Amino acid sequence: MKIQSYKKKKANIYEITLSNNEKISLYDDVILKYELLLKKELDNKLLEQIIKYNSHLESYFIALKYLKNKLRTEQEIRKKLVDFSNESIKYTIDRLNNEGYLNESLYIKSYINDEINLKIVGPNKILFDLRKLGFNEVEILTYLNTFANEIWMNKIEKYIKRKINSNHNLSGIVLKQKVTQDLLTKGFYKEHINVIINEYDFTDNLKIYEKEYQKLLKKFSKKYSGEELEYRIKIGLLKKGFKKNSD
Repeated sequence: MKIQSYKKKKANIYEITLSNNEKISLYDDVILKYELLLKKELDNKLLEQIIKYNSHLESYFIALKYLKNKLRTEQEIRKKLVDFSNESIKYTIDRLNNEGYLNESLYIKSYINDEINLKIVGPNKILFDLRKLGFNEVEILTYLNTFANEIWMNKIEKYIKRKINSNHNLSGIVLKQKVTQDLLTKGFYKEHINVIINEYDFTDNLKIYEKEYQKLLKKFSKKYSGEELEYRIKIGLLKKGFKKNSD
């Protein structure tokens, strides 16, 4: 089979036309590797090698583009290249590793730094998320444990203050329970949460109490009156965690 013509399509891609009128797009690296500008005759075995190597390069360049804006894990790269053969994926992963694009230690440090600097998130969640990405727990903890407890406790305090200031409808006890659960979900240590949260006063806010009282009054006054109405309101307030007696 002969190569009839070459046509440049993009910066690093050429289209070659074969004697059977088949058109194949090839990376310029393939053309150089197999000296296709000099070779005009291709047998089936050589053509198969060329197409296979071109597929390897395609997967590699897709991975490079994927890595352009942020670091990626090997697991993420493999997922991105799911439509390629195992051989092409192996070629790409091996090449990226050799060229330093898949430095696990660098990824772990970058990920942890971003989580700490940009989010209110605790060490347990960071560890969980990195393990889910396929990283070794010992390597994660080696860097994670370099951060002082004060960093996590400051984040806890910041979150508690924010939630207290933005509370418009919860009783003190319910707010405290919710904030505690939120912080546990965000991956903070329980002992750190307890130390900080117990420094804050979660007494019922009188304005919130009055607002909830009026809502229940409006709801139950359609059916009840007198002592029965007050009893229903009191029970409703207790269910919401309010301790102040409505009498």
